[in-house]
This record gives sequence, C-alpha cells and structure tokens, in this order.
Amino acid sequence: MNCPMVLNWPGMGRKFILIKAGRIFSSFTVLFLLNLWVTNLILGITVPMPKKFLSGYLYFTRKERMGIIVVIVLIIFFTALPFLYPYFISSKPVDHSAFKKEIAAIKWKPADSTAQFSKQHYDGDNYRNYYSSPQKKYYGKEPAGELFPFDPNALSDEGWKKLGIRDRTVTTIRNYLSKGGKFRQPEDIGKIWGLHEDEVRRLLPYINIPPTATTYADNKNADKRSFPKKEYKITPVDINTGDTSAFIALPGIGSKLANRIVAFRDKLGGFYKIEQVGETFALPDSTFQKIRSHLLLTNREVKKLNINTASVDELKIHPYIRYALANAIIQYRTQHGKFLTVNDIKKIMIVTDDIYNKLEPYLSVQ
Repeated sequence: MNCPMVLNWPGMGRKFILIKAGRIFSSFTVLFLLNLWVTNLILGITVPMPKKFLSGYLYFTRKERMGIIVVIVLIIFFTALPFLYPYFISSKPVDHSAFKKEIAAIKWKPADSTAQFSKQHYDGDNYRNYYSSPQKKYYGKEPAGELFPFDPNALSDEGWKKLGIRDRTVTTIRNYLSKGGKFRQPEDIGKIWGLHEDEVRRLLPYINIPPTATTYADNKNADKRSFPKKEYKITPVDINTGDTSAFIALPGIGSKLANRIVAFRDKLGGFYKIEQVGETFALPDSTFQKIRSHLLLTNREVKKLNINTASVDELKIHPYIRYALANAIIQYRTQHGKFLTVNDIKKIMIVTDDIYNKLEPYLSVQ
C-alpha cells in the first residue's frame, strides 16, 4: 500500500494565496476598465461630432487620472509580489528523514479475526464447552474418589463426596433434587452446572437408575387426564321472534351480528323465509350455513306497506326498496293513479322479476 508523502514547506501556502489574490485583483481591474470603456462608448454615441466624441472619451479629470494611476500601481505590485516573496522571507529546510523512517517501520499485516476464537472448544452440537479444552485441562490430575454403582436420585451428599465430587457441585445437585428435579437417564447428570465433562465420562458407567423410576414419557402421559366430553346442545331459534340473546347462543354469532340480524328483521318487517337471514350485512356465508339448521320459521306473517298511501320516506326505509324505487313508485302513482294490484308495480321499468319476487310479500294496495 503506497502512502503519499505530505510536503510541508514553510510559506508555501501564503505564497499560493498571494498569487491567487493578485490574479483575482488583476482580473477584476481589467473587467472594471473594460466596463468603463463600454459605458463611455455607449454614452458617446449620442455626441454628434466625432472630435467631440473622441475628446470626451479620452478626457479624464484629475481625480480619475489619480485613480487610474493607483489601480495600475496596485496591479503591478500584486503581479510582482509572488516573485519578490522569496527574497524577503527565507524558507527553513525541513528534514523528512524521521518521517521516512516511520513509514519504513510500518508493517502491513492483516489481523487474524479468528485468533481470539482459536483456543475455544466446542462440542459436537456447536455449543461452547467452558470446562474443557484440547490444549488445556482445568484440572491437571484425575479427581480423587472411589467409584461404585449408584443411583443419582437417591445418593446422599456423603456418597457424592466419596465419588470425588466437589462440595459446591454436591450442593448444586442437592438443590436440583429438592426442587423436584429428577435424573431419568444416566446422561442427565451432564446437565449439572459445575460437573465437568471428564467427571461425567468417569461416572456414567457406574450410574444405575432403577427401572421403577418414572420415565419422562410415563410422566408426560400421566399429566394427560381424560375428562368426559360434555355435549353442548344448541337451542333452535325462531328468526321472527328470537331476540339478540337467542342469536348469540348460536355458534359463530356474537353480539354485533345478533344486533344486525334483529335490526335487519325490523327494517324488513319480518322474515318470510330462512334464507333472508343470510342477507344480513357482514354475516359470512360459512357462518350462516353453520347456523342454518338451528333456525326456525313458525310464523311467516310480515308487516306490509300500502303502496297507494305510503310516502317516499316510508318506502325508502325498506331495505328492498330504497330511494330510487320509492321515488319511481310515487311518480308512477302520481301520473297513472292508484295501483289496483301489487302486480301493477311491474309496469315500472326499474322493477325486475327478482325485485318483484323479493318485494311482493311486503306490499299491499289496501
């Protein structure tokens, strides 16, 4: 990697600034004189005689001549200043040997980002093992203790100490057992905090857990209690007489849907068939199909509207009529007189067969 050398010559920055300043000042002065000449030229066009024009253009007052002389002197001064600067200010020599030595001493060596982890030891499941390392053992000698067959669930503190287990680890085992913990298989002792891997390998061949001990699978099955399934009986609801509490008892119907069903029924004047419940706003068809078998219709009598006397406001409230059809009925009645039969509304152009079949149970002419 090349490292650029920074040169620091005393006075070099100031000399550069003076050169730039002189050039800028000269440029502005030339522009000023050019502007002055153009202005006089433009103003001189109005002079009728060429002699007067030339004499007026070339004539300067005393103040103008002094100003021009001062400007010319300043231009010459700032132009020559960069070249005269070295004669008045001497540059001190700079020794770069120390800087070169520092550059030569730099060794570019990429850092090994894995060095700090190289000495860590991980087991087969990629979990870090804090108790053992391939390069170093935490304990240089084998733990002292007598080996004998034992049940880890019933062994006393003295028995653990006899096996060579440290007092702190024995306390950890005792706390684990006192809080309801159990060793269900020999490998479970490896979960004890403070019990090293080499100690676990040393004790595993001597662990003897009686077969009468409850296994994990047995304990899991024991927690599953069988309760008799209570059958929930759904009470059928009459769609024309049932209130909101009756509809809420149906599966999938909450308070909002129950209120909407009752409100829709009241605006219609009653249901004349069960399928009308499915037209309730925001009632999913899947929910309607689920409750359909629990709906009853014992009384098909509905509230009727007299199309010969009802006003627009009375008609437009009905969910099947609305304002457009209500206004058409009133206009037809005004132009042709009263309806003789309910079937006469078919003469209105916007009344289709589907609309008539839905409306007919709710209309009357008397």
